[in-house]
Amino acid sequence: MILDLRQPRQLNRGGKPGYEVVYCAQAAVPAPDSALACSRYRAAVPAEIQISPVAPGEFERLLPLIAAYQRFYEAEDIDEERNRGFFRRFLAPSEVGMLLAAREGEEIAGYACLYWSFSSTQAVETVLMNDLFVGEDARGRGVGRALIEASAEVARERDAAQLEWATAPDNLTAQRLYDSTGAARSEWIEYELGL
Repeated sequence: MILDLRQPRQLNRGGKPGYEVVYCAQAAVPAPDSALACSRYRAAVPAEIQISPVAPGEFERLLPLIAAYQRFYEAEDIDEERNRGFFRRFLAPSEVGMLLAAREGEEIAGYACLYWSFSSTQAVETVLMNDLFVGEDARGRGVGRALIEASAEVARERDAAQLEWATAPDNLTAQRLYDSTGAARSEWIEYELGL
């Protein structure tokens, strides 16, 4: 049984109201396929995609992808210095989360930012895949799926009960990928109180 405590939240993207779509997966992410090469996380990935934690020496190369993710979600006031300070905390080893990079050769094709989280109703640790982004040139080649599988493996290694994530309701391309992983959509509603 999959229990999901993440809630869809109301969004306003480009003047259009909507709700984000929330997913979670326990063992629902597909098992490795022996026909594909495996990353350090044992997840099935196309042979040309390598996934591992972002190394400090490549962190600066990740910042443009983080800004592209923020632009995709129409974030205001994207600030590289603020991003540098905020995301550096997720470089491994970290007590708050992890940045995973998907590489095609020397290029970072996509990334996932994981937050270590908890479920108080289940009294267990969970992993929140807060960000998942694949560069435009790398889309449609299995990079997003590989990052989800690697994120699920990180969650398993931490003995987390589930991997959870959310997307905007109008991001139908991402929803097709997420629906194909076996993850369940949440029926809960999430609130935010700006401070």
